[in-house]
Amino acid sequence: MSKTAVVLLNLGGPDSIEAIQPFLYNLFRDPDIFKIPVGQKFIASIISRRRAPRVAEEYKLIGGKSPINDWTEKQRSMLEKSLREDGHEVNVMVAMRYWKPLTEDTIDCIKKEKYEKIILLPLYPHYSISTTGSSFNEWKRHYRGDDDKLVFINDYPELPAYIEALNERIDKTIQRFNEAVRNEIQIVFSAHGTPLSLVRKGDPYSAQIKQTVEAVMKARNYSHEHHLCYQSKVGPVKWLEPATDDMIKELAARGKKHLLIVPISFVSDHVETSFELDIEYRHVADEVNIENYIVMEGLNDSPLFIKALKELTVKHL
Repeated sequence: MSKTAVVLLNLGGPDSIEAIQPFLYNLFRDPDIFKIPVGQKFIASIISRRRAPRVAEEYKLIGGKSPINDWTEKQRSMLEKSLREDGHEVNVMVAMRYWKPLTEDTIDCIKKEKYEKIILLPLYPHYSISTTGSSFNEWKRHYRGDDDKLVFINDYPELPAYIEALNERIDKTIQRFNEAVRNEIQIVFSAHGTPLSLVRKGDPYSAQIKQTVEAVMKARNYSHEHHLCYQSKVGPVKWLEPATDDMIKELAARGKKHLLIVPISFVSDHVETSFELDIEYRHVADEVNIENYIVMEGLNDSPLFIKALKELTVKHL
């Protein structure tokens, strides 16, 4: 039986307060996100040192480290167990883009085994050059082997098991609202934003986010009013709109008081869900008198999400 490596690709996050500055350095020197023609490493060093103290305050509020690493390891373990139970001879590994285990370290591990196939499976359901594309490019920079062994899975924005996993989480979150107001809930899908310049260059991310939102709501028979907005803007350039904080204010101005926030572009909780959505934007909601502001738990260890990853993998075994 041939042996396969399945590599889960993800962002990664600092695993301690001390790791924040080097994590940011790795992020800001990524040419797929920040295109600085000269001296990118030097500029990344300056930016990361300046930003680290402020970012550290955010991480201190969510436990002093990013939860993304633990959740990704849980997803890796669950997927490997499920595949092996079905008789597949696989090793599931993780390659993080900006923190450990780094892509080059995972490639070093793969070199030690004789794999017939290597499946690169992003934990980004929606393709963007700044996420999946960056992870693929980093892999290509370090991998020295038979390209015929490689399988690149680009995206899965409408995969039924993924949509089902999201709806299971939404249904669970609805139960946290008082029964008397459940019909008035506004489902607010918050996606990580991207610069408009990427959209103009043909990056499919924003269109795929809309596909996922539509698939989720269609499967729910459009159970509630819903809205799509974008978070995590960095820098002065124009980004996808409306911004999540602006959407919260707009809904409050329209008399909507019960918001269910769905982090739609993320498959595990990390600083942008645990801090930005659940702490920072909660202050915005409080200021505009939102009565119920409840953030959905990430897919994290959802068995349905692991089923989706398994389906994607088995298709290529």
